[in-house]
Order: sequence, then structure tokens, then C-alpha cells
Amino acid sequence: MANLHVRSNSLPSKSHPIVTDVEDQLCRLRSSEGTSTSATSVTASLASLRELHEGINNLIQMPSTQQALCHENSEKWTNKLLEESLGLVDLCGFARDVLSLTKGSVQDLQSSIRRNRVEAATANDINDYMTSRKKINKNG
Repeated sequence: MANLHVRSNSLPSKSHPIVTDVEDQLCRLRSSEGTSTSATSVTASLASLRELHEGINNLIQMPSTQQALCHENSEKWTNKLLEESLGLVDLCGFARDVLSLTKGSVQDLQSSIRRNRVEAATANDINDYMTSRKKINKNG
């Protein structure tokens, strides 16, 4: 009987730490996606988004990634990478707009309270603030 020679591919048992970090950051962002719209949570989400961006940057700079991007199918992957990067840029722009709108509404509310027009102005400013929150929730 002939001896069969079996070959197997050795695959890495663990992902690269940078890949693991990026996956963890994505999971954290996804889990915090609809939780709260307070300024603190939005700021924390923006910080997580920045960390994700830095992690993706580090991932792109890895020699193995550079090598993969140089192969024949790299155009497909490069286009996918560009699309996802543009999605991140859009998300950052939306987050910036939300923070700006929230900050403006809070400043208007604080200003009216300081001017001792609490009863009349506060009702209008609170309505304006609530309208802006509804607009944010509708767009998000």
C-alpha cells in the first residue's frame, strides 16, 4: 500500500494585536450606538471613533496589509477601504453637527436663565432644545 503524504496549512492561531484592537473598538462603538445622546456619551463616542481611526491607520501601515494591497485584487480592496473611510468621515461630520447643535441649544437655554427670563424664555428655549433633540434622533 502506498504511503499518502498529507499536507496542511498552518494558519495563525491568533489575530495580530492591531486587528484585535480594531475589532474591539468596533464592538464598543456598535454597543454604544443607540444608548445615550448626552454630551458626555457623544464625546466618549467621538474619542472611541478617533481611536478606531488610529487603529485602522496602524492596520493599513502593517507590512502584511501593504503586501495584500499590492496584489492583483488590490483595486477591489482599496475601493472597499476608501468607501469605509468615507463612511467614517461622514459619521464624524454628523457627530460634529450633533455636538454643535446641542451646544448651541444648551448655551441658549443657559443664557435665558441668566437673564432672569426663566418662565417665558425657558419654555421657548426648552421647546427649541427638545425640537433639536428630536431632529437629531430623526437624522441619526
